[in-house]
Amino acid sequence: ISEDRIIRGMVGREMSDRFPKRHDVKIGDVAMEVKNWTVYHPVYTDKKIVDDVSFYVRKGEVLGISGLMGAGRTELSMSLFGHSYGSSITGQVFINGKEVKMHSTKSAIEHGLAYVTEDRKGNGLILSNAIRSNTTLANLKGVSNKMGVIDTDKEYAVAEEYRDKLRTKCTGVEQFVGNLSGGNQQKVLLAKWMYAGPDVMILDEPTRGIDVGAKYEIYNIINTLVSEGKSVIMISSELPEILGMSDRIYVMNEGRIVGEFKGSEATQEGIMAAILKSSND
Repeated sequence: ISEDRIIRGMVGREMSDRFPKRHDVKIGDVAMEVKNWTVYHPVYTDKKIVDDVSFYVRKGEVLGISGLMGAGRTELSMSLFGHSYGSSITGQVFINGKEVKMHSTKSAIEHGLAYVTEDRKGNGLILSNAIRSNTTLANLKGVSNKMGVIDTDKEYAVAEEYRDKLRTKCTGVEQFVGNLSGGNQQKVLLAKWMYAGPDVMILDEPTRGIDVGAKYEIYNIINTLVSEGKSVIMISSELPEILGMSDRIYVMNEGRIVGEFKGSEATQEGIMAAILKSSND
């Protein structure tokens, strides 16, 4: 049985193009630049996890970060997001040309950075809470009055707006997130960070554990984000996904960036060759 036939059986229709095309998206100026970023292990503090990494992402661009498990991609993104991973973190981060210090997740959110975790059940969502409260978790200020009290009517309206926008399949926004399918949980997680209004979104394995049809919908959401001028950094272990969605690709191995490709020129063989060459060096 071919892969295409399996996909047709899963989603109930032909999927001739698994990665939706982006049309007329203008890639603009550099939104975020990272220079000489180094991170040590939080427990074994003499072990270097991210080694002198420098990269940039532009407005309207999907930047892919590829690499094998243990390459340091998640550790890099979590350490950038308010130092939520690692110790002895050094390096510079520039957002829209200005250097910023983000020593907490709160300051990272305030500077327009969002990190969509790969572990949606453990770190991303509160499974025993409703879609309504999960949607506004990263921006409670947006649904609170001057006294800091949450306006439940406004919270409900926001959750409904994102349910409609992302086409989340549920009985209503009062449904517990734990009762949703993996793909719909992922949509709630994306809605949570979209409502925070970030300029740069780091998506760590955004389609892990969800079916092909739901993946296609997540790709459409990514395309919508960049069409609005936002920057998306997508970490993925799936090479076809990285190649199908990215405008530019960095390859990581053993905590270092070992290759950079234009999306149109990258191949699976080229990415693996960069990893193998760096392992031998």
